[in-house]
Amino acid sequence: MSTATAANEVATETKGKGTGAPVSEHKLRLYKPWTPYLLCSPYLLLLLFFVLGPGVFGIWISLHDWDFMLPQKPFIGLQNYLDLFDAQSVTYEQFWHGMRATAIFTVASVPFLVAVPLGVAMLLNRKFRFRGLFRAMIFAPFVLGIAVVGVLFNFLLDTQYGLINYVLGLVGIPAIGWTATQPAAWVGLVGMTVWWTMGFNTIIYLAGLQDIPGEQYEAAELDGAGKWGAFRAITLPGLRNVLVFVVTTTTLASANMFGQSYLVTNGGPGDSTRTAIMVMTQEGLRSFKMGSASAMSYMLAIFLGIVSFAIFFLMRERTPK
Repeated sequence: MSTATAANEVATETKGKGTGAPVSEHKLRLYKPWTPYLLCSPYLLLLLFFVLGPGVFGIWISLHDWDFMLPQKPFIGLQNYLDLFDAQSVTYEQFWHGMRATAIFTVASVPFLVAVPLGVAMLLNRKFRFRGLFRAMIFAPFVLGIAVVGVLFNFLLDTQYGLINYVLGLVGIPAIGWTATQPAAWVGLVGMTVWWTMGFNTIIYLAGLQDIPGEQYEAAELDGAGKWGAFRAITLPGLRNVLVFVVTTTTLASANMFGQSYLVTNGGPGDSTRTAIMVMTQEGLRSFKMGSASAMSYMLAIFLGIVSFAIFFLMRERTPK
């Protein structure tokens, strides 16, 4: 659409509304078709230099034997990817061991991070005194950095001097090696993560609950549906889109877990909590093998893309036949 055509349409629309005020020629001269692109340019530049650019460069690195300590970085094609599926390669065992640890943590944490915040959000959606204070308390841990949370839980989970074992000792339960034995290490990491990140999903659920009309619950109560019937027939369908968002983002975040394991268990006991991100960090930043580390990261990204698609497919809205 040309500038003159746009100006005519604006003038016609203004007169059609009955204002009778003609559009000034000065305002029309200020109209530039590239103005929206200029306003979007800061975001587009950030997206290009910090997301798309590194993403494409990472693919390029994964196709090379890339050791940034050496001047020569020979092109090897898909060999880094093929090594991840070759049982005789050096990277095969450590990568799939890390993927296994990542899968264990994701399967163990996601149900709690989806269900517990939903229950808390339903409680906080009720009207009671100091509701705003309780909402702030639930969300407060989420603003803490992982370094702070890691130091806190190192003290809480310490076998000899930790507060949790001290409380357990008061009721006659022997000390548990939260960071030195399994499955206690996974229990500690999952509990730590739920406490730390629960507030974010709770706020998302609260926003979704407040969009559900209260008249629907009143009608369900008159029909004798009960609380469980109202939850199943009104709350869950009303939160379908929110649930898809929460399940997807929580799964992706859990699959990228790094700080909790690194700071609290250091990948132990043994290397049972050494997640895929920790393996990539070791491979790239300590062994200087950036090519294979990049290949690992893109394999993880492919798996997470498949999981995300499966979540959308399984939780899609089905129309009755």
